[in-house]
Amino acid sequence: MKANTADEFGRAIRKRRKELGYTQAQVAAFSGCSTPFLSALENGKPTAELGRSLRVACTLGLDTFVIGREAGSP
Repeated sequence: MKANTADEFGRAIRKRRKELGYTQAQVAAFSGCSTPFLSALENGKPTAELGRSLRVACTLGLDTFVIGREAGSP
């Protein structure tokens, strides 16, 4: 899934968490963040801390890639 916005990233996190059958509290505990942080992340908070956000994604088995676009692509 391509995620170019905080909303899209949050939706991907929520979708994966639900696919795995975890509660927000469980994922928060597994990843070392708080439940309010995870809730804000899933709701697309644009100022969510990058390091914690990536740790949550990794905890859920999601890989994050940074791939350059070709010149002229939006």
